[in-house]
Amino acid sequence: MSSLKELCSGLPLDPLPLNRGRDPDVPHAPMRTPNLTAEEERFPQELVTYGGNGQVFSNWAQFCLVMHYLSEMTEDQTLVMYSGHPMGLFPSLPSSPRAIITNGMVIPNYSSRSQYEKMFALGVSMYGQMTAGSYCYIGPQGIVHGTLLTVLNAGRRYLGSGDLRGRVFVTSGLGGMSGAQAKAAVIAGCIGVIAEVDEAPLKKRYEQGWLMEVTSSMDHCIKRIREAKSAKTPLSVGYHGNIVDLWERLLLEYERTGELLVDLGSDQTSLHNPYNGGYYPVQLSFRQANQLMSTDPNRFLTVVQESLRRHIKAVNQLSDAGMFFWDYGNAFLLEAQRAGAEVEKAGAGATEFRYPSYVQDIMGDIFSLGFGPFRWVCTSGDPQDLATTDDIAAAVLEEIGGDATDHIKQQYDDNIRWIREAGKHKMVVGSQARILYSDQKGRVCIALAINQAIADGRVSAPVVISRDHHDVSGTDSPFRETSNVYDGSAFCADMAVQNFVGDAFRGATWVALHNGGGVGWGEVMNGGFGLLLDGSEEAAKRARLVLSWDVSNGVARRCWSGNSNAYETIRHTMEENGQLRVTMPFPVQDECVLDRALQG
Repeated sequence: MSSLKELCSGLPLDPLPLNRGRDPDVPHAPMRTPNLTAEEERFPQELVTYGGNGQVFSNWAQFCLVMHYLSEMTEDQTLVMYSGHPMGLFPSLPSSPRAIITNGMVIPNYSSRSQYEKMFALGVSMYGQMTAGSYCYIGPQGIVHGTLLTVLNAGRRYLGSGDLRGRVFVTSGLGGMSGAQAKAAVIAGCIGVIAEVDEAPLKKRYEQGWLMEVTSSMDHCIKRIREAKSAKTPLSVGYHGNIVDLWERLLLEYERTGELLVDLGSDQTSLHNPYNGGYYPVQLSFRQANQLMSTDPNRFLTVVQESLRRHIKAVNQLSDAGMFFWDYGNAFLLEAQRAGAEVEKAGAGATEFRYPSYVQDIMGDIFSLGFGPFRWVCTSGDPQDLATTDDIAAAVLEEIGGDATDHIKQQYDDNIRWIREAGKHKMVVGSQARILYSDQKGRVCIALAINQAIADGRVSAPVVISRDHHDVSGTDSPFRETSNVYDGSAFCADMAVQNFVGDAFRGATWVALHNGGGVGWGEVMNGGFGLLLDGSEEAAKRARLVLSWDVSNGVARRCWSGNSNAYETIRHTMEENGQLRVTMPFPVQDECVLDRALQG
């Protein structure tokens, strides 16, 4: 639209906008096949933000209505959003959230993938991914930072060092989330090789400077890996081809020469959506796959599962040779298991496979310490405001890190390095936003310092603080965020729902609760919030309450499940806040006590 006035004017009814169809010159989400009747069909335009099918709205009419409501609402009203549909403005209190958002809230017995496709096509439900449907998406910067921390900590855990020069990280996907892998690999100092079947995102990442090189030649790709390993120079290579072909070639090189060319491996294809464009099987070209998933979805399912079995076979053999592989929380191992691939782990629980998820092995301890992806957006749109808040955040972490334990100080140091270098890495896409990982104390201190800077005029306009849903408390996801919860509650969603409600009445400006996100529809419950800092004491009070609850909720749950890091974290937090009283677990001293009690 050409002006703010038009943007806020509501539905364009006279004249009605033309349906221009699908522009062949821009990338599109794959056609879906919900098998609707003629009476059920609608024609929602795509509003996919990231993750293949993560949306803000289902159609442009919803977008227009929301802009209109937002332009007219008062502090005595709350905008209510049902899966992208603006139900309207309802009377509330100035202390209430200005928006309450729910996405995909489906009765559990009907939360299946096939039911979702139909409900989405009918316009009655929507897959909001995580931050897409909660209006918190800040572009791929967030996943760049998360991937950087994951790769650094994977190096420390698996390779015994955070120095990754000459080490090779192989993975797949260069989309809205997975595209961050190339940039993160170079920042971490390693050699990142990322396979991508779709030329459009490959080209986009290269043009924005996140990929240093692009090739469709497997021979050239292998040659560049060897050269960069020898020179120990950071490099990101985008291989235009299928990841299965790349894994099989790396295996062949090992079998021929005895040289293992890969140290770390993962996968970021959108396997939360495997049969509608989230995963492209190795047997078909990109064009052939798109055609088959529309014309014969049952056959396409079979081909995808065959490809997953080949995929895992190559990964297994390379892992046996010494490569370290992890699941990136994209349902890769879950879908591979469903496809009959060899990913079982003997004697494992329901959330465990042959390879760990990155939460179980790499990032789970960080969540248990209360660290997670805290972020903020400068509403002025002024890069100088962002630079000022960067300096504030780094100074805060440097100050509070002085008294921290070695484990916590390592996390602060990683994030100080990130924030000091963030400007030169050109992370901003659209909004002037920043992300870093911090614990409860760090988040509260940074928010209060930014709020004071607004009051003092050092920051020219209000700042919105938020976080990724992928966090300490925000998400119940048994195959990702809560995969390292082993007390039997990994499939329970009390934490995420309580977080949503608790943020709302403690002062969040808006809150969101979603079904699905990351691992997929029916597999996850997650939520998020936004909180406006305007320099007032009221904003400072809200920030203290919301951020403290938003972290302590999840740490307390992880503590009760038996996590020792969470136990120490919440115990220390209670010492600092006399109003916080958490029910603490006691270790069993006598394993036979239950047997004796039951025997009378």
